[in-house]
Amino acid sequence: MEYRQISDNYSVSGQILPQDIAAVKAAGFKSVICNRPDNEQPGQPSADSMKAAAKAAGLEFRYIPVISGQITEENVADQAAALEGLKGPVFAYCRSGARSTNLYALIQEMGE
Repeated sequence: MEYRQISDNYSVSGQILPQDIAAVKAAGFKSVICNRPDNEQPGQPSADSMKAAAKAAGLEFRYIPVISGQITEENVADQAAALEGLKGPVFAYCRSGARSTNLYALIQEMGE
């Protein structure tokens, strides 16, 4: 499993599978955020299946679906609130990692 560290407390990746949650936990993450809407692509695991795997591993989970190319102010606010409330470090994923990365950048811009 490959991921990119964006900050000390936040990393992103492309789509992961329920069986990847063990590696997420082993890498030291405490929480997972799914930024990919369900049914975006045939065969992708549902947010519910990912949540169940995360909970079984003792990780917190948030589902904040973002439509590709259409990040809203609400998406940014929801992601910011999740990062505020979740134990870190946080692992976020979407199809490629780009939405999760862009959300973080927009949160940082809001704080400036």
